[in-house]
Amino acid sequence: MERAIAVVEASDSAKALVREAGELAAGVDAELILVHVTTDEEYADRRESMMSIPSIDVNYTVDEALDGAEKFAKDIGRDVLEGVGVEYESVGRLGEKGDEILALADERDADHIFVAGRKRSPTGKAIFGDVTQRIILEFDGAVTVVTT
Repeated sequence: MERAIAVVEASDSAKALVREAGELAAGVDAELILVHVTTDEEYADRRESMMSIPSIDVNYTVDEALDGAEKFAKDIGRDVLEGVGVEYESVGRLGEKGDEILALADERDADHIFVAGRKRSPTGKAIFGDVTQRIILEFDGAVTVVTT
């Protein structure tokens, strides 16, 4: 492992996964990138919520969404990786999670992705899709998955 990406989410399993990724990266002196992806739907919902407050004249921009996603990844990294002895870069992305994670992996020439998954039935995966499954199938490298 030379360059790993850990997908940051708010769940306890995702935080444990980031810790594991940090420990492994530190052990092999690999680069670690923490990424949080804000989906287009989350962005639209937050933008609508902020614009509905009459006393505040706020225009929630794409840049603000990207900054917020990066800050979230950085905050989780600071909390979870304290004492691990690994340096990491925090990245925020906006879009479809699978697309953004795979694009970042390609852009940064990552050889390992750490992602938290959810247990779903095969029917649920077929109907609703599954970001974790897509990453496993499309990424040309190692994928570590923790399921909740």
